[in-house]
Amino acid sequence: MATFTYDAVDSTGRSIQDRIEAESESQVLSRLHSQGLHVLQVSEQRASAFSLGARQALGTAKLQSLVVFSRQFATMIDAGLSVLKCIDILASQCKDIPLRHALDHVKKDVQGGVALADALAKHPNCFSKLYVNMIRAAELGGILDTILDRLAGFLEKEQEIRQKVKSALTYPTIVLCFAIGMLNAMFYFVLPTFKQIFTEMDVPMPPMTAALFAVSDFMRTFWYIMLGMPVAAFFGFRQYHKTPQGARQIDLLKLKLPVFGDLILKLAIARFARTFGTLLSSGVPIMRTMEIISETAGNALLAEAILKTKADLREGKRLANRSKPPDSSRPWSPT
Repeated sequence: MATFTYDAVDSTGRSIQDRIEAESESQVLSRLHSQGLHVLQVSEQRASAFSLGARQALGTAKLQSLVVFSRQFATMIDAGLSVLKCIDILASQCKDIPLRHALDHVKKDVQGGVALADALAKHPNCFSKLYVNMIRAAELGGILDTILDRLAGFLEKEQEIRQKVKSALTYPTIVLCFAIGMLNAMFYFVLPTFKQIFTEMDVPMPPMTAALFAVSDFMRTFWYIMLGMPVAAFFGFRQYHKTPQGARQIDLLKLKLPVFGDLILKLAIARFARTFGTLLSSGVPIMRTMEIISETAGNALLAEAILKTKADLREGKRLANRSKPPDSSRPWSPT
């Protein structure tokens, strides 16, 4: 979401100069016209390289910090405190550096007359599109405390699922690391000893044994290549995953994994259903809800299915018709 500056005139002839967060210039014009403003000029405000670099250096806010922030924010609003006073208190108490830095800027923007949702949208490293749109819906409906409480509950469930996944993957990860360590130890230390014994005995070696010795010699001779290959593979994987085709193929591969594929699919669908219900109950329109969910789905194939469903809804089809699998004997899959 970009920041736009605009010059406009209201119905009384008063000149207005301000900033607004929007996806595009056309969305800015639409929102300003709906407020009864006559727009004179709109221009996109480019963020400086320093500010972008500073945000990236700070990192992202922890999920637990957002849960605590949302819960305390809701309690303060329910107690009758103003939004500005709440942000001031929470920023002074926050120990999460990225979140505290974001709240300091949000406080300044709100003081300058910027809407809370627009101020939060300037910090995507802390507040996701889901968070921002729910706050925007809360501002329109006047139920900020209720929506903040729902957000806290939503983030708590998200954190709980992440913790369960991490706990479930801890033992397999330890076993895999131990197996890789033992395999390296065998190729670097054990096999060279056996090769020396076979050489001194001067006996013919089976082809499989000779191949293992050759791999061991290669790993010991070109050890720097063996160290560089995982690093190169990691960065190559990240760059390929950033491309649309790469993200789609990698997500498809994840869903086809023997054991973890079903788990990944169930987690993605559970997140979809939870996010869908939270946004709809918060008053976000269904078309905007589908768009937000597709951006936060975490899986390219599921995002494609959601966008196709959104297109069908726009054409007047029912939501259940799109979700129904073409063959009832087969379980649903994004592929």
